Amino acid sequence: MGIRNMLVAGLLALPLAAMAAEDPAVALLNQRLVALQADMRTADVAPFEKLQAQQAIAALAKAKRRELDTARYLAERRVAIAEASARAAVARREVDQLERTRAELLIEASRREAARARQEAERLRVQAQIQAEEAERMRLAAEAETLARQDAETALTSVAGKQAARLTAAQQNAAKLAREEAELVSGQRLPGSKFDSRGEVFTLAGDAFAAGQAALSAGARNQAKALAEYLNIGKKGRVVIEGYDSANGVGQRRAQALKDALVAGGVAANRIQVAGKKAASTRARSVEVIVAP
Repeated sequence: MGIRNMLVAGLLALPLAAMAAEDPAVALLNQRLVALQADMRTADVAPFEKLQAQQAIAALAKAKRRELDTARYLAERRVAIAEASARAAVARREVDQLERTRAELLIEASRREAARARQEAERLRVQAQIQAEEAERMRLAAEAETLARQDAETALTSVAGKQAARLTAAQQNAAKLAREEAELVSGQRLPGSKFDSRGEVFTLAGDAFAAGQAALSAGARNQAKALAEYLNIGKKGRVVIEGYDSANGVGQRRAQALKDALVAGGVAANRIQVAGKKAASTRARSVEVIVAP
């Protein structure tokens, strides 16, 4: 018989013991314990404390006159402990539910913000393309007159530069929000990254692998989880993984090990290209992950 079944059986038997003991404290304590068990919020929590309280009340009902004070004190304390334990368990349950709700709201807000940023980036990209086409048309129309063409090109170059800067800023903002979402969803940190002419470049440090080995360290596996989540947000484009080591074949195997981890994280294998570089792995770099713009 489990603790809960024992408690229910004991509670059903307590009124008889209370009548036999002729002690109002037994009935009162029994009523408090029955009320605790009848409450839907506290019925399934603190079973051990309730059982101890029920046993203490039963002992009070059977106590001799010289033992009554001690037995009554113990029974009152046991019932109070059962009530406090039940309230604490209910409070913990409510706190856990609030924390889950908060985490869900944070994730949803992050996703919405990332979606808005991606939409803005796409709008600016289309706008930049339209302006570029219009710039070319105006440049060709003004070709007959050198001065007019030069003035137009100067003005258009300025506009295109500002628009390109805005587009770059929007893309980087979208990437930043996507990184925050990936880290929030995966619970792991992404490796460091930068933007250059190749695209966005993530770099795993030298401690991602043991010396001369191609197996990912525990920290690198955690980074791979976050990176897989990031690559799946918005379904970013082609990915190139370049592994580094001075020994023959180690760089290629390192790149392949990271690819396997990303594929396990849900990234399509046909999006990823691997390459080994016969160059010394440094403290700052053992693998680079290049995400095409």
